[in-house]
Amino acid sequence: MRPRRPLPTRTQVLQAAAKAPAPNTRRHRPDYIILVLSCILLAIGLIVVYSISPGLAKLNNVSENFYVTHQLITIGLALVAFGIIAAVPYQRFASMYKPLGIAALIVTFVALIMPVNPAYPAHRWISLGTFSFQSVELVKFALLIYLAAFLSKRMQDGTVSDFKATLKPLGMIIVAVGIIIAGIQSDLGSTGVILAIMGTMVFVAGLPMKKVIIFGLVVALLASVAIVSTPYRRDRFATYLNPEADCQNAGYQACQALVAVGSGGMAGLGLGRSVQAYGYLPESQNDSIFAIYAEKFGFIGSIGLLGLYAVFFGRLKRIIERAPDNYSRLVVIGITAWLSVQSLINIGAMIGLLPLKGITLPFVSYGGTSVVFIMAALGMVFNISRYTAHTTPRITGDKKEGRANDHRTNGGRFRGAYHPNPGSRL
Repeated sequence: MRPRRPLPTRTQVLQAAAKAPAPNTRRHRPDYIILVLSCILLAIGLIVVYSISPGLAKLNNVSENFYVTHQLITIGLALVAFGIIAAVPYQRFASMYKPLGIAALIVTFVALIMPVNPAYPAHRWISLGTFSFQSVELVKFALLIYLAAFLSKRMQDGTVSDFKATLKPLGMIIVAVGIIIAGIQSDLGSTGVILAIMGTMVFVAGLPMKKVIIFGLVVALLASVAIVSTPYRRDRFATYLNPEADCQNAGYQACQALVAVGSGGMAGLGLGRSVQAYGYLPESQNDSIFAIYAEKFGFIGSIGLLGLYAVFFGRLKRIIERAPDNYSRLVVIGITAWLSVQSLINIGAMIGLLPLKGITLPFVSYGGTSVVFIMAALGMVFNISRYTAHTTPRITGDKKEGRANDHRTNGGRFRGAYHPNPGSRL
């Protein structure tokens, strides 16, 4: 019997794929389902905001249509951003990370020197009249573009695991994010999302599992230090462990969120019968909007919303698997990590599975900056979906060939886009 050749390691497969010629990337019809699902989620958010607008307007002494009008303007700007970026070939963004990075640094600096709102004493926003701009959303977008260009180049050079070429620059980014976003801006939720984007993209780019584990342990250690060293974070963590212990003070929002979710029952109270939005649940239009949604639509409606997200992320996974090159693949992977982790943090906090982090639910929450940059990122995904390939390169020695819908390398089957081969991942 002829001995079977040993399977290549995960890093070897990724390096070979990076050097292989790109498959046929002739322009074709884009994935309109992504756009349809995004619009459905935006519409759901608009309906929820519209239904709680009277209560919010009364509490904040503004006109009854204030929140709906702002959300409509936001959605309009978001769709414009989607259309513009979807019309620009995705390859051009690989060379735009420098101006995007400079812009992110400028807006972050401006946010740090802006006077803060006494109700929200954190340097996160740039106020523009009745609108506000959250600098961290541009940071997420710019960092994603930079990492995709940076890591695709390292994959091509075979230096993903090199300390000086790859790990040192990434370490400097982590330190900067920890000091500015987690430290000065006190935004631990967005810090977690950024680190999840980085970790996912670096892992998929081929960083060995041992170094990924070390990366995770370092992040966990820094997060523990950030929690222990700040009184309000300690209170939030204690509240997460036992929210019912102090429902009138530190655990107020967590308890009220659970009340809202539980009040919805199986079918919900209905659009016009929300109770928690009338001053009981803080940030009912932003961070707590999933709890309000569950109160209105109940368990059945919540499962339906989670199903929409599942289909949405399934479409993103499909684009990842058929992306024409490493740069585009890493872009979509980063966007998937961004939206999925942010959704997980928001929903998990509202049902008591995670600590409260003050982070929006993608598409659904009220707010301008987050929605605009999420739709801008999806514009890139939509553009990449025009060039997805229906064949995956097969690498066997020196011969490279394509086989329709066949994800095989040296006899080993690809397990999706995230685990390219069943061989050693160490």
